[in-house]
Amino acid sequence: MEKLVVIDGNSILNRAFYGIMSSKMLQTADGTYTNAVYGFLAILFKLLDDINPDYMVVAFDVKHPTKRHEMYKDYKGTRKGMPDELASQMPIIKEVLKAMNIKIIEKEGYEADDILGTLAKYAEKKEMEVTLLTGDRDSFQLASDNIIIRIPRTKGGKTETENFDKNKILEVYGVEPKQLIEVKGLMGDTSDNIPGVPGIGEKTALNLIKEYNSIDNLYEKLESGEPVAKGKLKENLENNKDLAILSRELGRIDVNAPIDKELSDFKIVEWNNQEVLEIFKRLRFSRYIERFNLDKISEKLEETVDTNIEDLFEYKVIKDEDQILKIVKSIEDSKNLYYYFEKIDKKNDNTLIIKKEIKYINIFSEKENIVYNIEFSAKNFKLIFENKEILKCGHKIKEDYTILKQ
Repeated sequence: MEKLVVIDGNSILNRAFYGIMSSKMLQTADGTYTNAVYGFLAILFKLLDDINPDYMVVAFDVKHPTKRHEMYKDYKGTRKGMPDELASQMPIIKEVLKAMNIKIIEKEGYEADDILGTLAKYAEKKEMEVTLLTGDRDSFQLASDNIIIRIPRTKGGKTETENFDKNKILEVYGVEPKQLIEVKGLMGDTSDNIPGVPGIGEKTALNLIKEYNSIDNLYEKLESGEPVAKGKLKENLENNKDLAILSRELGRIDVNAPIDKELSDFKIVEWNNQEVLEIFKRLRFSRYIERFNLDKISEKLEETVDTNIEDLFEYKVIKDEDQILKIVKSIEDSKNLYYYFEKIDKKNDNTLIIKKEIKYINIFSEKENIVYNIEFSAKNFKLIFENKEILKCGHKIKEDYTILKQ
């Protein structure tokens, strides 16, 4: 099953900003703040490692009224604007995402939530596995068997996540994901200035929807004289039906926003490595430069400034399974493997002799003058390394031998 990731750009940038704050926030040489961008990328890279999606898109809000403002002029009226230290990082993260060839969508009149909802439901119909990366729990109403809401938490530079699918929503709240829209209608939302019914909080709203399934059914029972509620609760419900229905619509995510849904546009492809390197250098993101070997790409280019361009080898990130199998077949045919492993530390695993794990294998094709970067899996490379007829040329081969043996 193919995988799509849709990221709520505003939500994740905001969460990263407040997750990496201190008296001395990250800054460039000219004083530009970068903590939100750094944290956003930390969350993004963890997601890529955990999920390895086929498609990705980032949605951002735009500074224009939405249909919700037309319904209720005070919608989000109590929100303060972004602090300057955060607002100044918005164009930077978009610059980074474009250099990484990650699609950005913004739609006047619609919020990022609406873009997430529209793409999630569209991809679900295409039988894809969807992950929505957001810090906004309003998206829980979209959860299903194939749509997972991923909520990150960044503290002290460390990122943790919690996933919510349909079953997790039922377990935590006791209602179906779509019923959370009904709950929002009754309890409102102070962060978005959605009024709800006065005096009704989350606990009461959940109990009423568990009992009556929807606002419509609740009011049908109430108006027919059934003992739905008593005292002040009954009075508040009777006097604020219009507010409940309005609040439900304000909290409902639009899953039919008029946006381009060509999934091929969201296909994950190789970064513009040189451009990403230059941006990371400017932002002082040396950790990310090292993590993705971007400095080595730069060094190779610098070493060959005075040589012909055809002397350079090409570097390709390969994710397609059919392409990987073709590369494996060519190694079996040629009986030669020129490779280099990229490894990650496993310092806490005392069962290992060498506390490392292979993450990627880089394979050099002498015939094509290309280096292929492939996520390592025993499934694809076990037979090659076990085949004594294939010559293996690498670096730190004794270490590699031990890790493979483990």
